[in-house]
Amino acid sequence: MTTEISHTATDLFERMRATNPLVQCITNYVAMNYAANVLLAAGASPAMVHTPEESGEFAAIAGALTVNIGTLSPSWVEGMIAAAKSANDAEKPWVLDPVAHFATGYRRNAVAGLLKLNPTVIRGNASEIIAFGGGQSAGQGVDSGDPVEQAEDAARSLASSQGCVVAVTGAVDFVTDGTRSVRIAGGSDLMPKITATGCSLTALVGAYLAIAPDQAFDATVAALGNFAVAGEIAAKTSNGPASFMTAFIDGLHNLDGATYAKNLRIDVQ
Repeated sequence: MTTEISHTATDLFERMRATNPLVQCITNYVAMNYAANVLLAAGASPAMVHTPEESGEFAAIAGALTVNIGTLSPSWVEGMIAAAKSANDAEKPWVLDPVAHFATGYRRNAVAGLLKLNPTVIRGNASEIIAFGGGQSAGQGVDSGDPVEQAEDAARSLASSQGCVVAVTGAVDFVTDGTRSVRIAGGSDLMPKITATGCSLTALVGAYLAIAPDQAFDATVAALGNFAVAGEIAAKTSNGPASFMTAFIDGLHNLDGATYAKNLRIDVQ
C-alpha cells in the first residue's frame, strides 16, 4: 500500500509540474509574497485575488481555490465566502487554512461560515485541528503548541463529519479522509522559523488539487510530500532560517521526479 501511494504521489508531482495549474490564493498579508514564490518555484501559477468584487468570478476560472484566514477583515471574509461559493458552483476544489480560528470570536464565526461551504481539504497545525473537536489546545496565537500525534483522532473525526480531507502539519505530517490515513516525514526544524511556511503549503495543496480534483487525499499527500522532500534537501546546505528560505525555494524549483520518489517517506496508518 505504501508503495502504491508513493507511486501515485510521484505521478501527481510530475503532472503538476507539467500542467502549471492556476491557483487562486486568498491568503494573509504576511504570506502573499512567500506563498506566490513557493507556487512559482514548485511549478504552479498563483493568483492573489481576494476582493469580493472579483474573487467569486475568479474562483470559477482558477483550477483551485485556497482560503487562509490569517489576517481577517469584513471585506476579506466577504471575498472568501464569495470565492468558496463560486468554487462549489463551478465544481472546483478548495482548501481552508483555519489560522488560529480558536483565538477570537470573530475568527470562530468566520470559520463556522466557511465550514458550511464544504472545503475539499482542511490544512492546519495540531492546535487548530484539536480545537475543531472541542479539545483544549496549547496553541499560542498562530503557533501550534501541540504535537501532531495528539491531533490525529480529532483529524479523523473532523474529516468524517465534514466529508473532506484533513491535513495536520508539523514535524511529521498526518493526512486522513476519515478512513485512510498516512504520515509523511521530512522537512526541517527551520521551517517553523520562517513566517508563512504553513500558509504557502496550503497554497501548494491547492495546486495539486487543481490537477487531481477527484483525488483529494492523494493530491494532499503529494503536496505535503513535495514540501517535505524539498525542505529536507534544503536543510543540508542551510546555516539558519534566511539561508534555508533561499535553499528551499531553489529546492522546489530544482526538484525532479526521480529525486522526489527517492526521498519521499510515507507511512500508511
